Formats: sequence, C-alpha cells, structure tokens
Amino acid sequence: SRTDITTSTRGAQQPGKTQGRPPALQPVVPRRGDGGYDMVHYGHSNQLRQAKAMGDYLIVGVHTDSEIAKHKGPPVFTQEERYKMVRAIKWVDEVVEGAPYVTTLGTLDKYNCDFCVHGDDITLTVDGKDTYEEVKKSGRYRECNRTQGVSTTDLVGRMLLMTKAHHSNIDSSDYQQHTDNFGKGHSPWTGVSQFLQTSQKIIQFASGQEPQPGDTIIYVAGAFDLFHIGHVDFLEAVHKLAEKPYIIVGLHFDQEVNRYKGKNYPIMNVHERTLSVLACRYVSEVVIGAPFAVTKELLDHFKEPRRKEILRIVYSGNSLTTDAIVQRIIKNRLLFEARNQRKEAKEIAVIQAMKRKEEEKTKERPQAVL
Repeated sequence: SRTDITTSTRGAQQPGKTQGRPPALQPVVPRRGDGGYDMVHYGHSNQLRQAKAMGDYLIVGVHTDSEIAKHKGPPVFTQEERYKMVRAIKWVDEVVEGAPYVTTLGTLDKYNCDFCVHGDDITLTVDGKDTYEEVKKSGRYRECNRTQGVSTTDLVGRMLLMTKAHHSNIDSSDYQQHTDNFGKGHSPWTGVSQFLQTSQKIIQFASGQEPQPGDTIIYVAGAFDLFHIGHVDFLEAVHKLAEKPYIIVGLHFDQEVNRYKGKNYPIMNVHERTLSVLACRYVSEVVIGAPFAVTKELLDHFKEPRRKEILRIVYSGNSLTTDAIVQRIIKNRLLFEARNQRKEAKEIAVIQAMKRKEEEKTKERPQAVL
C-alpha cells in the first residue's frame, strides 16, 4: 500500500493522537512504494523523511488489504502489520488507518491538511488514472525524490532467487531474468536499480544525539534483515525496559549473517539494514559491523558498567521472522509477478500518453520566423 501524508496549519502532537496539534504545517502525504506500503523499506522511510521536512506535522494514510488487492494485487503484510510498521517510523506523527486509495480534496480537508506529498513517480488506479489528479489541479500537491536502488520488486527478487548478488552488487544473469519476469524494465518507476550508500544518507537518517545523563544505555545486536514488524515489537519491548532508554543496535556484517543463517541471507546488505534500523523511532544509534560476541571491549566503548547479570532476555510477543516473510513471497510468486507486470504496463501507457501530449504541444507552437 502507499502512504498518504498530508500537511496543514496546525500543531504537533504525540504519535497516534488526533487532538491538540500546535499551529504548524501538517502533511497528510499520500506516498507510494512499489507494491504499496507493503514491505516497508528504507525507500519508504526516506520519502517520509523528506515529506516531514516540508511541514511540521506528518499524517500518513495507510490503505486496507482490500484496497491494495483491488488496485495493485495481493499484499505481503496484513493491514494491521502495516499500520504498526508505519507508526514505528520516526518521522511519522500520526497514522490514518484505512485511507482511501484516491486522494481527494475532501480527504485533505477532513484532516485539516494544507497539501499532500508523493514521490516523483506515479500512482495509478486499477483503471490507469492518476490517484492525485484532483489535488494536483488544485495546487495542493508536492513531490519528493524517489530513493534510487531499492524497490519491492528488487527485494522480492532477492528472496525468490536465493543468490548473493546483492551482498556485493555484482551482476547476475539469473537476477536479470527476475527483473524481466516482474516487468521488462521500460518503466522508470517499476524496476531494479543499484543502491549506493553515502555518508550523507546516514547523516540524514541518524539522530545525531549522544547519551544524556540519566539515560539507560541498552545494546541489542543481530541481523535485523528485512526490518519488519517482529523487529519493531522487539525494539518497542526493549524501549519499555527503562524510563530514559538509549538503544544501540549492533548490525552484523553480511558475511557474518550468512555464516549463521546460510542460504542467501541477509536479503538486505549491511548498508541497507543500517538505514532501515535508523528509521525506527525506538533506535538511538547503530553499530555497523558489530562483533557477533558481546565483549568487554564493546561494553567499554559505550562506557557501560561491566557487572554481572546485565544480560536480559526480552520477548517481543511476535513470532514473525525473516524466513516467514520469504515463505509468504514464495507461496504467492506468480501473483506478485503478475501484479508488477500489470503495474508496469499501466505506467508505460501513462508515459506514452504524456509523450504524445508533449509532442502535440510542440507542433501547435508557432514556428519562429527566420
């Protein structure tokens, strides 16, 4: 499903509440990720980060399963899982559950929003119509940049192919065949491109805050692959362990994760996992390439008192795993391939129509007299 984020002149509030927003710009930003706000990844988070920067208060509308199935195809995650996943992104102030797929002026007015925000791609209904046509015509529409190098198409391909090309960004003929199955690659919006990590991107996602006096420093480590609702529930439970928690997440390098998980894991490389974890509201800091064993030297680095019985076992109450997500994808492989092919066909039709319209305008312009 996409996200709908809308902006308006009212003020800030605690996540999940709807009253008492202070005067400020407030985005309900309709946003779309390939396949919907299904399989939330750092590309979605980056668009929400950009949307929040355009105003002071960000409202994200998330669609129901039935809406996504109608316009896109079968979602991987349930609507309840997606609602909670979006709430965990630190730039989101409020979530509207069951948001309409087509964003209208009525939707913006209902939530007292100034404008809506979407990525610089296009979202179409099942009939091939632009879902933002009405708000665009009214001047209540803004765009943010799409994050290159990540898409649901790409992630699904990694799960299905069981190759390790994504660990080193090497070319793979099998992977190219996957992109052909998911769409022939003629649409600039539905396709696979290469993600390149930069220091600027990490700075944009990082909180930049050091632990303060009185903070309880909590260290957790793991793969945190395909950052999902199971991870969110775990980090939320960890966050509740202290009054002022400062949670540091240690991410193991790809080779280490592959050593203990095997197959083609991790699905996301360490750079991608870094951004996914940093986008979570419960996380304060990330250690990139953390050691598998928690050593005395590691604790020294965080100035954590070395005493016995500082290890705690935390149960998230959620049994979802990365393996379970992969199994959902494999089970519905043909449906996902058909979904992407239909989506790309609609996008190409729109691109061709826009091109023809531009050509007609060019012909109508009076020729310059030499």
